[in-house]
Amino acid sequence: MSKKIFYLPDLGEGLPDAEIVEWMAKVGDTIQLDEPLVSMETAKAVVELPSPFSGKVLRVAGGAGDVINTGAWLVEMELDMSLPQRAEAQDTGHAHGSGHAPPPEDEESIAPPSAAPVGSKPTGAEDVVQQPEPSATKAPEAKSADAGTVVGAMQSSDAVRSETAFAVGGVKAMPAVRALAKKLGVDLTRVAPTGADDVVTMADVKKAATAGTASGSTSSGSTSSGRSLSGSGLSGSGFSRDSTPRPPSPPTRAPSQPMPTVTRDAPIRATAARDIDEPIRGVRRNMVRVMSAAHAEVVPTTLMDDADLHAWSPGADIMARLIRSIVHAAAAEPGLNAWLNAKEGTLRRHSRVDVGIAVDSPEGLFVPALRNSDQLDPHQIRMELNRLRDGVKNRSLPPEDLTGYTIMLSNFGVFAGKYATPIVVPPCVCIIGAGRLNHAIVPVLGGMETHRLMPLSLSFDHRAVTGGEAARFLRVMIDDLQRAN
Repeated sequence: MSKKIFYLPDLGEGLPDAEIVEWMAKVGDTIQLDEPLVSMETAKAVVELPSPFSGKVLRVAGGAGDVINTGAWLVEMELDMSLPQRAEAQDTGHAHGSGHAPPPEDEESIAPPSAAPVGSKPTGAEDVVQQPEPSATKAPEAKSADAGTVVGAMQSSDAVRSETAFAVGGVKAMPAVRALAKKLGVDLTRVAPTGADDVVTMADVKKAATAGTASGSTSSGSTSSGRSLSGSGLSGSGFSRDSTPRPPSPPTRAPSQPMPTVTRDAPIRATAARDIDEPIRGVRRNMVRVMSAAHAEVVPTTLMDDADLHAWSPGADIMARLIRSIVHAAAAEPGLNAWLNAKEGTLRRHSRVDVGIAVDSPEGLFVPALRNSDQLDPHQIRMELNRLRDGVKNRSLPPEDLTGYTIMLSNFGVFAGKYATPIVVPPCVCIIGAGRLNHAIVPVLGGMETHRLMPLSLSFDHRAVTGGEAARFLRVMIDDLQRAN
């Protein structure tokens, strides 16, 4: 009898752990090579891992909701040599972590390599700022990349198995689609597939949830521990705001529209456990790590001022104007559109302006990147913002959209607050916060008028940026925002 132990690989997120969502094979089941074995949730996605062997499942490291460290053992199997097996030296497509306890000595195993692949080291307080450039357009031979983050820069390995639609229980669907179905309480076996090769799509699941024709027996969107399986809602878009309050979302919607956030989030928050110490997982777990590292590393300073929007025409896109002002300011003071590598003593001033947009969600904070903001017109900016917003809602953004931003923007004023001290997350050296619009009395030609103002807060890393550079950057932003168009 030959036994093998499979270790949780680096899932390409640069994160030190992942949470078990669902086992496709139970203890005692026989599974073939490359059949779906288990779904794991990271900070950004739900990933299905294929079986590395053909054989019987002898034991597993945990159940749904349990967190497994990268490189720790995940499953033990008894090989069935009558079924296809992968050659010992054949690459499985995954990179494994290192530094974890080995399996029992009497068992064979796939042991993690002695050294983790380049870029697979989890980010910590001591190495947050020494990331290689995570640009989505870098040369293919680069072995390390910034995998993006919910709140900062994280490294990752490029040895990743692409997600594919597996047939489980006779239903073909992507991992993210299965996670959404669980969240909405949809039974995939009762959903009519419209995708190629009879694959169930996100739209199919949403349509079934709207029509109520495929209700599952499980509760909508929680594991046994009571937390959401995969984040797909936002408590607010964080992308746009108008001068007049917007009415709440109507209770009805077309089948093709995303489910309103308030409808999904309210039950989760209402039924959340109280007065209990619960483990922090997923996106929020990563947020704890990155923010702690940023607090320990950065020397933060914040400047605050107001932009007078009195000259604006009605209906102006505030986010598009904010991003344009950042582009102009970055051209005037490129030292704020930069990455600092404190350990190497280098500062990289970027020619491109990729704005990381902080987006709030019930699961935690995401930062998708608005690429090449300096080359987009207002209409293109709005289209990209909408795409990023919808991608965050559905947890469907590819890794390259959550990585490599050169400067950050937090539009917290859509909720509340005039001024703030937003956190600079290395390797970036600057973040701009836009507060709640308000009206104030201002002196004009010896008289007084009521104007609409936008509070601005500019936090910067004083190790890389001088006070004069930051003040001039903010001045250019204000001047651009105060133009009529």
